[in-house]
Amino acid sequence: MSITLYALDGCPHCETVHDALTATDVEYETVWVEALHSDRNEVKRISGQRAVPVLVDDDHGVTMAESDNILQYVERTLA
Repeated sequence: MSITLYALDGCPHCETVHDALTATDVEYETVWVEALHSDRNEVKRISGQRAVPVLVDDDHGVTMAESDNILQYVERTLA
């Protein structure tokens, strides 16, 4: 799988990104992260910060955070 979404269950920004990926029929894997920021070491290793959502697109060599940026990327690149 070339696209991975790091998300927190119940996070509205994560749900928005999930909905956008689903609407464009993009196949992706979701990695559910811990609620505590201090327990999100994998997210920090991948993106340099602990906030979610984070999208990783291995095919394009892209790692990005911030839901607005991810939504634009999905619309422009993956749709």
